[in-house]
Amino acid sequence: MSSASQALDLYDVFDCKSIAGFIKKEFDGKYGNGWQCVVGSNFGCFFTHSKGTFIYFTLERLKFLIFKGASSP
Repeated sequence: MSSASQALDLYDVFDCKSIAGFIKKEFDGKYGNGWQCVVGSNFGCFFTHSKGTFIYFTLERLKFLIFKGASSP
């Protein structure tokens, strides 16, 4: 949540693409490459993620979905 909070301080709340990019870069730097980030107020998704790497939360009016991608078996 701290990366999301930092991103909201840097970017306009409507600039979801920049917010997501900031969070992705932060996670890639801290936890290794392969992280994906979706930010918005209304979205659907379907994906495969690595075990233990799925994060979903709401901050202010935005929803945040962060996960590390994985290949299907």
